[in-house]
Amino acid sequence: MNYYGVFGNPIAHSKSPLIHRLFAEQTGQQISYEPLLAALDGFPEAVTQFFKAGSGANVTVPFKEQAFVLADQLSERALRAKAVNTLKKLADGRLLGDNTDGAGLVNDLLNNQVELAKKNILILGAGGAVRGVLEPLLAQHPAEVCIANRTVEKAEQLAREFADLGPMTACGYDWIDAPVDIIINGTSASLSGELPPLASTLIKAKHTICYDMMYGRQTTIFNQWAQSQDAARTLDGLGMLVEQAAEAFYLWTGVRPNPAPVLQQLRAQL
Repeated sequence: MNYYGVFGNPIAHSKSPLIHRLFAEQTGQQISYEPLLAALDGFPEAVTQFFKAGSGANVTVPFKEQAFVLADQLSERALRAKAVNTLKKLADGRLLGDNTDGAGLVNDLLNNQVELAKKNILILGAGGAVRGVLEPLLAQHPAEVCIANRTVEKAEQLAREFADLGPMTACGYDWIDAPVDIIINGTSASLSGELPPLASTLIKAKHTICYDMMYGRQTTIFNQWAQSQDAARTLDGLGMLVEQAAEAFYLWTGVRPNPAPVLQQLRAQL
């Protein structure tokens, strides 16, 4: 029996234990996976204690940056993200840090037949969620990725950091009004029912696809706005959650689960 878990604070709401239990049942893996509440000032100690017997762990808010510092070895995508959401104990006892968030987003978009190559993509926000997805997104060779943020300097800094991977630009929310192919909301504004100040002309009717990294029982306010502007399609982040978990499961076990039925089950439970 291999032991896994997810660190966070709070953590009781996490869907990760259910997702990984379903993956294990699907693939015939014998694992235990638990929510792991770490004190805000006690994450390093909690990780050390867990990995005395544990094989791997997911990491969520607010510990991803601390996990980045704690890891002994880092994947390229974790180095780029400067954050870790997946830890794996290696054979020599060291901890490998990875970031599967970007792969989760890209896989979910591709699963939904959203073409990314040669597309103009607008990403809203310049925080950790956006940083974590830029490397895998740029690997799909879009025509351009523009980061829009309330604090323009933060968006410009991100664009500079990732410019070696593909064409990047940055702007404020009110600086851009030309239509784009894809809009990805990487802000947490949807959770509080808020919407960045966006021009309606960003959406070309029946063409632009809008994706909110957040999700909920109801359509997010960002996707409500997109639908009111006649967007071609709107997608939420539940698929991203399941896909990033599948990447972590594969990293730990060497077995790749099928996320589709797990996503369907989670969607039915919302």
